[in-house]
Amino acid sequence: MKGQSPIPVRRLTLCAVMAAVMCVIAPISFPIGPISITGGTLAIYLTACLLGGAWGTVSTLVYLLVGFVGLPVFSNYMGGASRLLGPTGGYLVGYLPMIFIAGSVAELAFRRFKDQGRRGAVLTLAVQLLGMVLATAVLYAFGTAWYCFQAEVDLQTALNACVRPFIPFDLLKIAAALAVGTPVRRGLKRAGLL
Repeated sequence: MKGQSPIPVRRLTLCAVMAAVMCVIAPISFPIGPISITGGTLAIYLTACLLGGAWGTVSTLVYLLVGFVGLPVFSNYMGGASRLLGPTGGYLVGYLPMIFIAGSVAELAFRRFKDQGRRGAVLTLAVQLLGMVLATAVLYAFGTAWYCFQAEVDLQTALNACVRPFIPFDLLKIAAALAVGTPVRRGLKRAGLL
């Protein structure tokens, strides 16, 4: 329609691109027990940095729906409803609150500190880091609760299988996402795509 901003089309395009990135990165996995280290959280951190809370959630929902219908985009190149409903499905479902929290905090940081020069850049990174750590804790809570219920194990067993081995890897993924996502976001802003 005449006079309308093309921003929604651009945002939808970026959502589709980031959903595709998730579909490519998330299936890459390294088993270290009943749950694998995957590229899924890295893709979520990047998406949060680039798209924020609302649009990042849309992108993640598209990724989950693609996997739900059977395309092999979940860990170990698997797909289907059984992956969402199985013992590790809580992590997949947990991607939605995770992306919303991390993305909303990132948006807030970018808006709040955008005109503060070097100090603002440091504060933006620090706030994003805190948001991603909080979002990861929420993901762990979803995944652990779901795993306890589905695998019929106690909380200590679930924490040993679902949380403790993953903390250092997720911290590395957060660092990588911040190192890559922040400059890419600036570039997209300069290009008028955000």
